[in-house]
Amino acid sequence: MAILLLAMFIAIPIIEIALFIEIGGWIGLWPTIAVVIVTAFAGTTLLRVQGLAVLRRVQESVDRNELPMREVFDGLCLLVAGVLLLTPGFFTDALGFLLFVPIFRQLAGIAIWRWLARNGKISVSAGGFGPANPPTGGAGGPVIDGEFEEVDRPVPDRDRLGPGDKT
Repeated sequence: MAILLLAMFIAIPIIEIALFIEIGGWIGLWPTIAVVIVTAFAGTTLLRVQGLAVLRRVQESVDRNELPMREVFDGLCLLVAGVLLLTPGFFTDALGFLLFVPIFRQLAGIAIWRWLARNGKISVSAGGFGPANPPTGGAGGPVIDGEFEEVDRPVPDRDRLGPGDKT
């Protein structure tokens, strides 16, 4: 995984520089700069429109008492798309615009889910706001932290007759 990240940090800037040189040679310096600025504004507009739509779908899912997993994934994809579109470059813009296409997000989600199921460690737990693995006591049960106060037993009244008293 670290090798893949290193390769991406090296390859993506090289691809961007090569595309800037090629496209700048075809259309010129100022049109190239204008295209970069226009894609940033277009990305911001798309992010606002689709982000609000995803937020509305999240609210509808919550109203139906459903977990909005797909909407959360869509929101994450839109966040990444916005970052890619604000990053100057043609390659990152192309990837960013792809993430705005719902069918591409769906295919990416399927691919990521399959990869996680095959290679990742997926852990799901439920049960409130406490720690995921509560500390256990000597008997293996959960440790319950609390305060206590010792109270002396009351002395029995002598004017009452008990089972051992005789009249």
